Amino acid sequence: MTLRARHAIECAEVIVGYDTYLELIRDLLPGKTTIGTGMMQEVDRCQAAVEQAMDGKQVAVISSGDPGVYGMAGLVLELVAKYPLPVQPEVSVVPGISAVGAAASILGAPLMHDFAVISLSDLLTPWEVIQKRVEMAAAGDFVIAIYNPKSTRRTTQIETVREIVLQHRGAETPVGIVQHASRPKEKMTISTLDKFTSEHIDMFSLVIIGNSQTYVVDGKMVTPRGYQL
Repeated sequence: MTLRARHAIECAEVIVGYDTYLELIRDLLPGKTTIGTGMMQEVDRCQAAVEQAMDGKQVAVISSGDPGVYGMAGLVLELVAKYPLPVQPEVSVVPGISAVGAAASILGAPLMHDFAVISLSDLLTPWEVIQKRVEMAAAGDFVIAIYNPKSTRRTTQIETVREIVLQHRGAETPVGIVQHASRPKEKMTISTLDKFTSEHIDMFSLVIIGNSQTYVVDGKMVTPRGYQL
């Protein structure tokens, strides 16, 4: 969490978010009104936040990581835009630390060159589109960061990603897996492209697949930028 994000939460009268994320900031919530919802109720909770703001309240809608990276910032802006300009509440998007940035720092420096960020969740994006994006990123030799890599329902998609990328880069390509980045249960594993799916991977994991130049030194992933040493 950035200092600016913490300040925004401390100054807000109403805090709105996914129940799991509210629990993560429980120490910041005393004395505040909280509106929490479960998974798949994103529109409902963001609409509730906008309505609270329309009533003159100072509201913070929280997301894990950065609200503009697979977070709620876009949805809030879309909902606010449905109101006429004279009464629209003012919206500020406060940056946080994205999971891809946090995980990269734990693994070393895997994002020193061009990279692509892809979510494997097919709730809002067709799986065929996701596969195409993986294929194009692999063909372009991008480092690939994978959000939502595996759930209890989605168990085979990460295997498909491995097979696609293996068509474009070597089996020994480093792959980093970080669970609970920047949280108390943080854990980091570095594997290889041919073997990484045998490691524990879940929805609290972020996977970073190196490009053709990525290597491991002293237990850290490094993707060289091209500087002459």
